[in-house]
Amino acid sequence: MRILVTGVTGFLGGRIAARLAQAGHEVRGLVRAGSTWSDRPERSDLATGDVTDPVSLDRAIAGTDAVVHCAAMVKPWAKDPSAFDTVNVGGLHHVLDAAKAANARVFYTSSFLALGPTDGATFDEATPRATAFAHNDYERTKWAADRLAREAGAAGARIVRLYPGVAYGPGTLTAGNHVVQNLLLHARGKLPGMLGPGDRRMSLAFVDDVTAGYAAAVERAKDGSAYILGGDNRTLVELFRAFEAAAGVAPPKVRIPYAVAGLIGRMQRWRAELFGTPPELTDQIVRIYRREWAYSSALAERELGYKITPLHEGIAQTVAWLRDRGELPREPA
Repeated sequence: MRILVTGVTGFLGGRIAARLAQAGHEVRGLVRAGSTWSDRPERSDLATGDVTDPVSLDRAIAGTDAVVHCAAMVKPWAKDPSAFDTVNVGGLHHVLDAAKAANARVFYTSSFLALGPTDGATFDEATPRATAFAHNDYERTKWAADRLAREAGAAGARIVRLYPGVAYGPGTLTAGNHVVQNLLLHARGKLPGMLGPGDRRMSLAFVDDVTAGYAAAVERAKDGSAYILGGDNRTLVELFRAFEAAAGVAPPKVRIPYAVAGLIGRMQRWRAELFGTPPELTDQIVRIYRREWAYSSALAERELGYKITPLHEGIAQTVAWLRDRGELPREPA
């Protein structure tokens, strides 16, 4: 199958492209001018373009059977919030139009944030979103794009919606791989502490599981279907314990109360709005960490053969990869 993958310069998009190429598909990556596809697989080709540029997108999708749409603006803040709308919502509009013209199927990478916080429950694909409140512009626009994808599917578009969990593991250390980035910061003594008590569950998905889920969806999913490709629903405390078991790095001793972190984040966001300096933390991100984001992948397990790597195994594999890269010290002989 000939497949265009958008967002290949990011963590998840790059790993999906590699998995699809490994499965024997002809992969084409959409890459913006000036960007580098660092982990480009062999026997793949590259199309220069942008999801916000319909003409370049039409050229890239022409002649393909499917497009795996992973490109998104994944940031905690932007000086111009409308940029999130342009990329996350407008980009999907353009992908749907170009795919329709090329008679190509669309496998859309939505976000678990679009499904909403779960707070003591465990949601699946059919659970109605329980809140109309969005914590930041990324969640707001991914939720809006998800509604667009649902409406397009209901109107007959050849689209499948996929909801990855919080993906982590080997791969590029971009914003999409923030779990591994934070573990490295902690190992190097540069993480100030753990946000709150660390007792909120989130769907921590090993990236190899997620990419296998995409490959299975491309081959088996029916138009109009939707699947959560999640992982272990675990807490920050459990995440750092798994990292300690694999890397020998004790969990953070400092717990930063949500109120304190929120105040710091609000001040950083105000400073960013005044001076344009990207913040390291915002109060909006703190609000996300105060919620639970726990999901069931049972439907994908039944229909796609999806498998979940337990957190301790996924972290152990990630630590081994980091040691091979020289990011962490090797175990003593």
